Amino acid sequence: MMIEINVIYKICSKDEWSVALKKGVYKGSADDLRDGFIHFSTFNQVTNTLNKHYKGQKNLLILKVSTEHLFPSKLKWEISRDNQKFPHLYGDLNLVAVISINGIP
Repeated sequence: MMIEINVIYKICSKDEWSVALKKGVYKGSADDLRDGFIHFSTFNQVTNTLNKHYKGQKNLLILKVSTEHLFPSKLKWEISRDNQKFPHLYGDLNLVAVISINGIP
């Protein structure tokens, strides 16, 4: 599979996504709200993120997000787990930026 540039991924619950659809914007999970930014992963980081933070959880979605539809000043690449740079969005996620939504088995 070819890794796409300008694409990041957000894991969220179906309930969180349902709220986002009603509000017209995704404000983040409880962890995101606590930390002050929305946590994202790159393609290569998604599996480890799932295993570390979502193990055993059901009703999850993975949002594929175009960084081209995000304000560049709000998206920061910061060192986090395992000394890797992760994308963090300091603001709400505009639903227009979501390219696709898939369930996680």
